[in-house]
Amino acid sequence: MDDTTALLDRLTAQTGLHGLLSRTPVRVWILSGVERLIFPGDQRVIFKFARKPFTGEADALRHVAAQGIPAPRLIASVEHDGMLGMLLEDLGEPVREATVDDGIAAAVATHNADPAGFLPVLDRKTLIELPGRAAASLADLRSSGRWTDTTDLDGPLLALDDHADRLSLGADLPPFGLCHSEFHPTSLHIGPDGWRLLDWARAFTGPGLLDLASWQGTTGPADPAALRRMIWGYIRAGGYGEASRPRAGLPPEAWALGWHRLWIIAWYLEQATTWINDSSQDDFVAQVVRRHLREAITCLGIPTL
Repeated sequence: MDDTTALLDRLTAQTGLHGLLSRTPVRVWILSGVERLIFPGDQRVIFKFARKPFTGEADALRHVAAQGIPAPRLIASVEHDGMLGMLLEDLGEPVREATVDDGIAAAVATHNADPAGFLPVLDRKTLIELPGRAAASLADLRSSGRWTDTTDLDGPLLALDDHADRLSLGADLPPFGLCHSEFHPTSLHIGPDGWRLLDWARAFTGPGLLDLASWQGTTGPADPAALRRMIWGYIRAGGYGEASRPRAGLPPEAWALGWHRLWIIAWYLEQATTWINDSSQDDFVAQVVRRHLREAITCLGIPTL
């Protein structure tokens, strides 16, 4: 019996669901997975399981439900042997892809909600620490003989560390509070009755502009003009007017994209040292980190090295 089967057995016992007919993967990776379950009478539910650091999602879902944010209904949850298992309502297939307007509506609803005291906080102090955290992760990797050809990353990280205190100014301006973190079009399910915001495992308390910066993803180049349009759409839709204020002498879109890239860099390096630790991915991840470092340096206005 694998870990996920043990979780599922506990969940079905808790809910009284019996006679599992099918268990179909929707998406699965090393740290979490989503499966569609079918029981007799065409009862359909979603089974989601996760390892650390994604084991806090059930609490986040309970919080957002209490705040009235549209999200999948949590039917049951259980923690066992360091893993989280959840049964969620099956929303079915989306009727269309999410649009920027859908994203704006979801961001306004999220940022207008009360934050949760149990969530991690990404405040000015935490932002200032990001370059040092990334550098420490690099040192750990190199001490084990990995990432030895990445000394070109040291200069930009040092420059960001030197300027982090100044560039973090404005981090506490509204919107500051509940944030989703994985705020991408694929995290919004559009059904017949509207949108539902999925994947709350990395929710935090911090600058809402990072959510808006997340929307465009990281596979393509940072697009400050697109983020500027989204910020003004957010304000028109009822979001915080302060979202348009400059931060650290920078336009809000540049500040948000720069810090978002640096936050992602620290997360990728933490994954490489702690959560995934797969040396076969090092070359790929290093290229991603290089690209995001260039974007962080550019967006935050650090002089070219």
